[in-house]
Amino acid sequence: MLNGKEHMDDSSSKAWLSGAAYGMSSGTAQLPYALLRFYHQLGLSDSEVLLLIQLLGFRQAEFNEFPTLEELAGRMGLAPEGIARMLQRLMRDGYITIDEQRDEERDIQYERYDLHGLYAKLAMCAADEAAHARSEQLRSNALRPDSNTVQKDQEERNMFSIFEKEFARPLSPMECETISGWLDQDRYQEELILLALKEAVFAGKVHFRYIDRILLEWSRNRVKNVQDAKAYTQRFRNGGR
Repeated sequence: MLNGKEHMDDSSSKAWLSGAAYGMSSGTAQLPYALLRFYHQLGLSDSEVLLLIQLLGFRQAEFNEFPTLEELAGRMGLAPEGIARMLQRLMRDGYITIDEQRDEERDIQYERYDLHGLYAKLAMCAADEAAHARSEQLRSNALRPDSNTVQKDQEERNMFSIFEKEFARPLSPMECETISGWLDQDRYQEELILLALKEAVFAGKVHFRYIDRILLEWSRNRVKNVQDAKAYTQRFRNGGR
């Protein structure tokens, strides 16, 4: 036999289960998460957000697209006049509109709250946030170049130093651009460029036009690497092509 306390606990448990079952069977309402994230950014007050949530709840769970001021006031614990002022502000700033609809089957006209203005403003906030995030990522990448970019810059600097040593003078901006073009546009291997420089020194013609002719000649004869270039040069020096 249950004592008084056990009977009370059992009754409370049953009441809680009954309430929970009723609540879950009453349906659910979905709201855009962006509303919770950006409402302060949009300048909406907590009460205005709660009013918007109530409009979503009436529409989704009760299929009521135009609740009365009294219905909204009863849910929010406010006077109907206060609800009316908030609705007027939301309509004035483009968050909601009141649309007139017509049910052709029943031949009746009715009104509904349209929240597309709210959705559009939230979408703009989300787009601005995404654009800002992309901008920050690009700026971060620019400030922190990847290892391939660093390696490429280091290789070009080393190449410039070797040429300056052989030419016994600093390179001009145009000459630096020529070397960069050999690497980036013509896709010549670094070792092949240095071998062409060596050939120019050997021939006593240390100038960029002669080096470029060597590289072009090798390219036309399918010279792809240092081994090919050495074999081709040996044949050329022996009088055979």
